[in-house]
Formats: sequence, C-alpha cells, structure tokens
Amino acid sequence: MIEDTIGKIEARIEGADTIKEERRQELLQLLGTLKSEVADLSRTHGDQAQSIAGFTQVSTHEATRAEQNPELLKLSLDALGSSVHGFEESHPRLVQIVNTISNALANLGI
Repeated sequence: MIEDTIGKIEARIEGADTIKEERRQELLQLLGTLKSEVADLSRTHGDQAQSIAGFTQVSTHEATRAEQNPELLKLSLDALGSSVHGFEESHPRLVQIVNTISNALANLGI
C-alpha cells in the first residue's frame, strides 16, 4: 500500500507541468530515499509509515495544483511534518528527508 502511494506521488510529480525539470529530478530522488526510509519504518510502525506516505501524497497534490491554495498547502505540509514527530532519535534520516521534501514542495510556488 505504501509503495502504491509513493508510486502515485511519483506519477503526480512526473506529470506536473508546473515543476521545472531540475526540481522534478530532485523531488523524485528524495522520494526514492523516502520510499526506503518508510519501508524500514513500516516494519515496526506500519500505521505511522502509512501516515507519512499519505501526508506526502496530499502535500504533493496541494503543491502541484494548477491553482494553489496557500492555506491548504501550509496545512498539508504541517501535517506532513507532524507525521514524523517523535522519530528524531530512532529514524533521523527519515525526519531529514521529510523536512527536505516539505521545503522543496513549499518552494514550488515561489
């Protein structure tokens, strides 16, 4: 299920006309790392891993919409950040990747 969600995120990014090619490649590379980190987390925290993937999908949707709603983008990115809360010590790389993805998505509209 997590792989399907990340596959949908990748498809969304690949199909978004609003993303410059350099940023697209950066996001796809980050998603590859996120996929690995979330798979690792899912072995012990399945529900949390699914939440992280789900909030990443929603945030990607909001960041790549033709007509962005800044409030919805902020809410989705805040939820994505909250989804990794508590994993700073046990999964620091996951937290770092999520923060990097959040920043990249937030900057798409600039």
